[in-house]
Amino acid sequence: MKIRLMTYNVHRCVGVDRKLDVERVAEVIAACEVDVVALQELDVGRARTRGVDQAHRLAELLRMRSHFHPAMKVEEERYGDAILTALPERLVKVGALPGLPRIRGLEPRGALWVAVDVGGAELQVINTHLGLVPKEQQLQAAALIGSEWMGAEAFKGPAVLLGDFNATPLSRTYRMLSSVLRDGQVGYVRPPTATFPSGFPFMRIDHVFLAGDLKVTSVESPFDPRARTASDHLPLVMELELPGA
Repeated sequence: MKIRLMTYNVHRCVGVDRKLDVERVAEVIAACEVDVVALQELDVGRARTRGVDQAHRLAELLRMRSHFHPAMKVEEERYGDAILTALPERLVKVGALPGLPRIRGLEPRGALWVAVDVGGAELQVINTHLGLVPKEQQLQAAALIGSEWMGAEAFKGPAVLLGDFNATPLSRTYRMLSSVLRDGQVGYVRPPTATFPSGFPFMRIDHVFLAGDLKVTSVESPFDPRARTASDHLPLVMELELPGA
């Protein structure tokens, strides 16, 4: 049984043309025909994006269900990450990740864990968006590796950790994560794909890390005009084959 996953930082559905367009983001996702979508930088009920619940609206347009985790709350306004899928699923855990409170202006970060049924086999999926400061990223990576997340008994292969890590393969944060999981793009038949910035991608900061007996059968990143415009990131799509599903 195969499953197609996407990680996509949608930049609150505001494109590089500065146009707010939730429907355009949905069209980019739909064109990739994915089963599970991990999204970062979603606005829910925020005045700056006209009060739209972007997680719910994208799920509605894609005919999927959504689980949203607000990494940041300002009164009734929320901002965070989501996992969307039409497959049978159950929410395992949502929670905050540690930060550096002494540095002003840093956004709170979190993670979202959903178990997805793929033809009778359960795939563990954690979506996250790490901070911009290397020390902050390392604290957050250590938390994800620890007993509350990937170290938990329930996080056993096959499993996926994906999202926007703001960390290139040369970073300590990436090395921390790749010491316990494998980068799905490393060892694939083509060189790894960069996804940022969308107009001229040269940075590989969006990743899909794998645990367990998962086989990568394709890696894609759409580069058509719509995808290049809809967000400052391109989506990263990976197709996986699960054993025994």
